[in-house]
Amino acid sequence: MLKNNQELKILAKTLFGLENVLVEELQAMGVSDIKPLNRAVEFSGSLSTVYKANLHLRTALKILVPIKTFKARDQHALYDGIKQIQWSDYLNVNSSFIIKPIVNSKFFNHSKFTAQKAKDAIVDQLRDDLGNRPSISNEDPDLFIDLHISEDKVTVSLDSSGMPLNQRAYRKSGGEAPLNEVLAAGMILLSKWDGKSNFIDPMCGSGTLLIEAAMIASNQAPNILRKEFAFIRWANFDKKLWIQILNDAKIGQAIPDKKAVKIIGSDISISKLDIAQRNISEAGYSRLISLRNKPFDKFIPPAGNGILVFNPPYGERLKVKQIEGLYTSIGDSLKEKWKNYEAWILSSNFDALKYIGLKPDVKIKLFNGKLECRYQNFPIFEGKRADFVEKKIDTRE
Repeated sequence: MLKNNQELKILAKTLFGLENVLVEELQAMGVSDIKPLNRAVEFSGSLSTVYKANLHLRTALKILVPIKTFKARDQHALYDGIKQIQWSDYLNVNSSFIIKPIVNSKFFNHSKFTAQKAKDAIVDQLRDDLGNRPSISNEDPDLFIDLHISEDKVTVSLDSSGMPLNQRAYRKSGGEAPLNEVLAAGMILLSKWDGKSNFIDPMCGSGTLLIEAAMIASNQAPNILRKEFAFIRWANFDKKLWIQILNDAKIGQAIPDKKAVKIIGSDISISKLDIAQRNISEAGYSRLISLRNKPFDKFIPPAGNGILVFNPPYGERLKVKQIEGLYTSIGDSLKEKWKNYEAWILSSNFDALKYIGLKPDVKIKLFNGKLECRYQNFPIFEGKRADFVEKKIDTRE
């Protein structure tokens, strides 16, 4: 049984390319023993840390607590290793559970088979110990179990999140291929936006980037609207501690003045803007976020400076000339109207990105779903690039 003051090894899963951003978030939380991995970050903490990580981490998909690691090269060793865990610490005969397997191994070919063997081991042990067995639930389990097999290394973890943490509970409508909330938050954090200057998404779709930006500017915990986390059903759930963590998070948030920080979204589609408005209202940011129905080349930048972060079409439904024309138009508009801004553009169409006609300062590899993308930064400046670069170096020094 996990104890409230017990020192735990914890694993936060994330998307490829966001590992270092997640490290920075954990450093800001004050956790220790931080170790970046592939699509994950390991760290140490207590059950309180587990609760806070689920609530506050913008770029985490899952928070896992490993309870056993062992070696297995066949189904018998897998079964025996899992049966050695004292499952009565986490389950009783009235409980339900689900096993989520991730398998990358030459010794185990089928993830469903490994999940079945793990289930058999858990059920058999509890039947031996308690005289009865818990049930399996795919819909509403009491315990989420993560089974990770990498070659012959097996790691069994308690999944403290349940549903992925990108499900923030503000999105009531997604439209076509909405941007993952964790990816959106990661894009904003990668841009180093200060939360105080203007933030523009000129192709805003369902509004995900706008809402994530508003939450960052307001210091709002990204999952404050969620009602369900898997740890709430754990046998040792500390309700008093959780309420205190929630209250502390609410005290720390403050929506900025709309006159000081302009967060503006635009789209050429009225139906997409309707979806965005519903999501923005659900998130509680109708007074902070403004929406416009304009194509990018007709968008008039607000005074001052800031950033544009957007996710233009990649060209799956457009002809080559159309997509080249779109990206050329984006570049022309940036050069003509957006001096003193920085543009951050995500696209899987690497050829189309060349038609922007600007030299990117930063290129970051990210994935939007299964699509490999480039997230590129284009600073827009007056005069010669050499002068801009020299000024930037002087500022850093």
